[in-house]
Amino acid sequence: MGELIYVTIASLDGYMEDESGDFEWSAPDEEVHAFINELERPVGTYLYGRRMYEVMRVWETPEALPDATPAMLEFGDVWRAADKVVYSRTLETVTTDRTRLERDFDAGAVRELKASAERDLTIGGPELAAHAIRAGLVDEYQLFVVPVLLGGGIRSMPDGVRAELELVDERRFEGGFVYLRYRAA
Repeated sequence: MGELIYVTIASLDGYMEDESGDFEWSAPDEEVHAFINELERPVGTYLYGRRMYEVMRVWETPEALPDATPAMLEFGDVWRAADKVVYSRTLETVTTDRTRLERDFDAGAVRELKASAERDLTIGGPELAAHAIRAGLVDEYQLFVVPVLLGGGIRSMPDGVRAELELVDERRFEGGFVYLRYRAA
């Protein structure tokens, strides 16, 4: 059985995008990227909403990025090795390998996917993650906190949800990022 892990990068005040939709401030440096690669390596399936998928599909061909670092290229290998499920009512088709499109988030289907998975799954994007969190499907939260205050934007965690969590790991990085890993209690 796989576990469902919500992975997000957020400002200190809890936003993953600022009010204008910018998230350039959250780009991990080489040290953080290498750490993320190790976290993501055992993942078998990524669950994405449309917007997160559109951001992440660059990893299908990271060598095309003008400033691709070794850690970024390695992440491309990790990303391409996993299956992807994209939840969207508006996306016509998917353009990456090992990817399927679902029109609606079905908590029961995700529960079955977890039960049959041999490897862990991650969920990306705050709106999609909110559905999974509210359904009690998220087993673990992996949060990368960026040393910036945004004052508004898209929140990384849903409003109206209360959950007891247990801190199981933490790490501080040279550039000021902090990694926090929580298990659902």
